[in-house]
Amino acid sequence: MKAAFDVLQKSRILILKVINGLSMDQLNTTPKGFNNNIAWNIAHLVVTQQLLCYKLSGLECAVSNEMITNFQKGSLPNYVVSEEEFEKFKKLFIELPVKLQEDYNKGIFKQYNEYTTSVNITLTTIDEAIAFNNYHEGIHLGILLQLKKLV
Repeated sequence: MKAAFDVLQKSRILILKVINGLSMDQLNTTPKGFNNNIAWNIAHLVVTQQLLCYKLSGLECAVSNEMITNFQKGSLPNYVVSEEEFEKFKKLFIELPVKLQEDYNKGIFKQYNEYTTSVNITLTTIDEAIAFNNYHEGIHLGILLQLKKLV
């Protein structure tokens, strides 16, 4: 599992490098043909990792219910994210993978509620959830690269 955590942490650093230097206007712009923006994608990745790993393990998420509602699968950007809020998202984006690894190493993931993803992959363990989360983040890296070209 060490490799999976390494992939998650390094890919998140890469994602922040990709979007570094963009203005808040650029981060909040939803280009024609897209239904979300860069700010939404960053928050969505934070939320999804929490839902896949913690909620489905019967544990508390480290993000608010409001954040989950605003950025979970199926949601759309419904407000302009402020710079202060985006800085909080970026902090969670970097810190929560470290916490996930710490919690995994502590053995807190004792159960997992089976979940079939939107791409028809059924997750039955925390290890499968972590692996799928990395796949999900790779998809969103591709989306972020597309969005960056258009904003």
